[in-house]
Amino acid sequence: MDLQQMRYVVAVAETRNFTRAAERCFVVQSSLSHRIGALERELGVRLFARSSRRVELTSAGEAFVARAREALAATDRAMADASAAAGVVRGRLAVGVIVTTAAVDVAEVLQRYRAQHPQVRVMLRSGRSDELAAAIRAGDLDIAFLGLPEDQRPSGVESLVLAHDAHVLVVAAGHRLAGAARVTLREIADETFVDFVAGTPARAQSDQAFAAAGLVRDVAYEAGVVELITRLVARGLGVALLPSAFIRPLAAGDPALALVPVVDGPHRVECLAWSRFNPSPATRAMLDVLGAGART
Repeated sequence: MDLQQMRYVVAVAETRNFTRAAERCFVVQSSLSHRIGALERELGVRLFARSSRRVELTSAGEAFVARAREALAATDRAMADASAAAGVVRGRLAVGVIVTTAAVDVAEVLQRYRAQHPQVRVMLRSGRSDELAAAIRAGDLDIAFLGLPEDQRPSGVESLVLAHDAHVLVVAAGHRLAGAARVTLREIADETFVDFVAGTPARAQSDQAFAAAGLVRDVAYEAGVVELITRLVARGLGVALLPSAFIRPLAAGDPALALVPVVDGPHRVECLAWSRFNPSPATRAMLDVLGAGART
């Protein structure tokens, strides 16, 4: 058994397809299938149940893949640590980001990072703040940009506050409040709202503000992406509360939207989060790029 065979098995397990796994591993499918078959014969068990349409792990395969991932991660980390000791940063950096990140220009940060550390393979994943923090704790992500209610911080990870921000009311240009200088939560509580999905950190920011004010609102439309939220608002189907630093640049170029400050509206904090357990050289390098290296 060798590391390449383990990588092939993990790739098939993750893609559930031999062709896509071969493409990921930059090898022809026949070679990948042959190596996995040889490994199965060596182990004396079937790792995959195969049909013309489906590929699934057997119970033996599930047990093997769990340990194979650990072995591959340990190998990759050993190689990265050895390179770092010689002054070269290698390996993988998995970055998580919420779609409303505004405290940093993520694309610009990644560009600077790649220029300084071209031998690191950077992977980017978007998602909810709670999902991204959980992925860091599980070791699936190295670092992430999060947005949380102002009184919360991500648990089980190291974190650094990047920015504080207040939400603004987003309405259609023809809405009765479009020209208002400011509003309060009580003044807008009877509006129909468009918001993020219930239970997410992005939604909690507004829910907590209304609850603290003793108010109840009607959220008729839930969406997972800002683009859909703003499209619904622009059509006059509801109003929304969104972080000002993120939405102002977008609304400036959209005549269908208007923004109104909210006196007692929600606030959020943007955080940088990373594993508190032995950050990899690639992670430490990213923290240096972001000016947070002293925290490690």
